[in-house]
Amino acid sequence: MNTYFTRGTCSRQINYDVTEEGLVKNVQFIGGCRGNLQAVARLVEGKHIDEVISLLSGIECRGNTSCGDQLAKALSKYKEKNNL
Repeated sequence: MNTYFTRGTCSRQINYDVTEEGLVKNVQFIGGCRGNLQAVARLVEGKHIDEVISLLSGIECRGNTSCGDQLAKALSKYKEKNNL
């Protein structure tokens, strides 16, 4: 499981997995709006990492970011770190 510490959002942490095929799995937001973030996690489950990044990048809530945008940032960093 990978962990990303968010910035500028009510959630403070995102845990997630990425399969060898690049599919996003097991997304968990720690803190934040529980119902909305459960919905986001379910909607991205099994989607390709590039699709999730494309869908969620740039969505704003407070502070020019959002929990979805932070997930996109987490996945982008994961791709960069793992040379995907």
